[in-house]
Amino acid sequence: MVVDYKIFPLLIGRRGAFLHPTPHDVGQFLSHLLNFFLPALAMAVLVPAMARLVWWQALKSAGWWRQVRWCAALNVAVLVAGLLVMGRDGAMATYAGLVLASALAVWWTGLR
Repeated sequence: MVVDYKIFPLLIGRRGAFLHPTPHDVGQFLSHLLNFFLPALAMAVLVPAMARLVWWQALKSAGWWRQVRWCAALNVAVLVAGLLVMGRDGAMATYAGLVLASALAVWWTGLR
């Protein structure tokens, strides 16, 4: 099995092996991981909150935390799928998928 090490630069580190990571490598990896998931989590909180400003009457009975959980799960799945399909993070198609996934989650959990 051939492993393309260009795909996993954070796991490999500067020395070419990830068996002996330094604290700087671990901190950098956790920072990159947080920054990868941050758009999904921010959308998961903001979209249900903003939807309640527009459809406050229709969403009165829907649980906000339930909508946030569904949005977060769908958004993380979209980010990972976008990374696998596009081969990189930050593609505009992935961010468009985040918007669609968040809207779908709010609709499914409260507006249908």
